[in-house]
Amino acid sequence: MIMRDTDRALVQAATAVAKLRCRSDNHTVAAAVRSADGRVFSGVNVYHFTGGPCAEVVALGAAATQGAGELETIVAVGDRGRGVIPPCGRCRQVLLDYFPSIRVIVGPPEALRAVRVAELLPETYVWADHQLDAPAAPRTGVWPLPVVPGSRQSAED
Repeated sequence: MIMRDTDRALVQAATAVAKLRCRSDNHTVAAAVRSADGRVFSGVNVYHFTGGPCAEVVALGAAATQGAGELETIVAVGDRGRGVIPPCGRCRQVLLDYFPSIRVIVGPPEALRAVRVAELLPETYVWADHQLDAPAAPRTGVWPLPVVPGSRQSAED
C-alpha cells in the first residue's frame, strides 16, 4: 500500500521517541500507533533477560489506557538510527488478534510501505477459532480482544 502523509508522520513520531527514550540496552526500539480518530500513542520495549514486552505491545497498552478504540496503523523504529524494523512474530500475532485490519509500516527507508498485518502473517493462527469450550469470538478490531478463558471482569468493567 502507498504511504500516506499520516504514515510518514507516524514514522517521524516513532523516530523521535527512539532518539529521546532509547538510550540504554533496556530500551532499544520505539513504536507509534495511530487510532482511527487520529491520536498517536507511543511506547518503547522493556528488555529483560527473561523476555519483556516489545515496543509495539507497549504502544498498544498505552493506547488502551487512553481509551483508544480502533487502531489503524503502527510502526516500530530501532535506536541508533536503525530505522523502521518489522514486528517480531509474537507482535504480529498480537496485532492480528486484536486489530485484524491494522496496517503495519515496513521496508527499507527508500521503500517504506504500509501493509495489512495479515500480509505479514500468512496462514495465520487465530486463537479464538481454536478454543473448544467457547464459540469463536467476532474479530471487530475494537478493544477488548481476545478474552482469556477463566478470566473475569473487574468491578470497574
